[in-house]
Order: sequence, then structure tokens, then C-alpha cells
Amino acid sequence: MNNRKIHTIIGLILILPMLGWTFTGLVFFLKPGYKGAYEQLTLKTYPLEKSFSIPASQAWEEVRLIRSILGYHLLVKSSGKIEHLDPVSFMAKPIPTSSQYQALLLDAISKNKERYGEIVNITGDYAKTSNGIDITLDWNNFKLSQKGSDTRLINTLYKIHYLQWSPFKGLNQIFGIIGLLLLITLTLVGIKIYVDNKK
Repeated sequence: MNNRKIHTIIGLILILPMLGWTFTGLVFFLKPGYKGAYEQLTLKTYPLEKSFSIPASQAWEEVRLIRSILGYHLLVKSSGKIEHLDPVSFMAKPIPTSSQYQALLLDAISKNKERYGEIVNITGDYAKTSNGIDITLDWNNFKLSQKGSDTRLINTLYKIHYLQWSPFKGLNQIFGIIGLLLLITLTLVGIKIYVDNKK
């Protein structure tokens, strides 16, 4: 098989990956819709109006007192792990009820109603809005995360770009290695054809 035929075959094999890399690379460069898709949804906090006596603890590496619409929250970090405590009893703060969670969410999304819309469903620590945004509450860390159809689309484009075409990590690594080897071979064969034509 001559060099031109090898070059043509590899080029045909790489048509779809190259189109995928080009299109997704353009998206990653221009970043359309990234602001909303990866917006950091933060819980609304209020000025502290009370003082609490926080005991000294050798195990606590970091202590934060926060006030939300639900009251006061004591977040303490020890051994790299955060605990969400009641600042009066120092016991684990109970997970919020659906109505409490809804109050937290309504407070948080009030800054960007255009993206989130209204809360339509709450199940455990998961909520869905009328605009199709999924919101999850990490109670221990007292943080929210959000994901919409735009987030899922960009994540899919990321997987296409990096040849993560299967749910299996090992197989995706093989795809990546094969893709790189084909690109290197295409380049080397192209150089060989160019040099041969110059002779």
C-alpha cells in the first residue's frame, strides 16, 4: 500500500473526529452560554445579629458562622471534612424539610429568576425548576449546585472533544491513544509524500 493510499484512508477515518474537535474547539474558545451553564448558585446570607460562644477545639481547623433565611449555621472543618452544626447545641444541624429547602432556594434564585424560573419539585436534597434546572443541596458543606440543559450540552461537547465516547474510562483512553497515533501517522505520511514529491 503506497503512502498516498495510507494518507487517504487515515484522513477518511479522522473525518468525524476532526469535525468534532474543530466544532467543539470553537465552542470552548468562544464559550457561548458558559456564564449561565456554570453559574455558581450561592445561598443568600445575612448579617450576623447575634453572638455565640464558640468553644475552642483542637480538632477544628476552620470555623465559620453563617446566617441564612433558616437561621444560624456553624460550619467547622476537621481532618479535611466539614460538619454543619447548630451554633447553640453544637450538634449536627438537622437536614431541612421540603418547605425549609424551598425557602433557601427561593432566596438563592431570586437574583436570577430569568434562568431558574419557579421551583416545581423538591425531593430530598434535589429540586427542579420550571426552566428545567436541576439544583442539588450539599447540606454538610452548605452549598448549592445547579445544572441545566446548557450545562449537559457543554459537558457532552467536552466528552466528544476528548474522545470520551463510551461510559468506560479504559475504552476512552484507548480511543484517545488511537486518535493521537492516527494524527501522528497522518502528519508523518504527509511529510513523506511532500518530500518524495520534491525529489
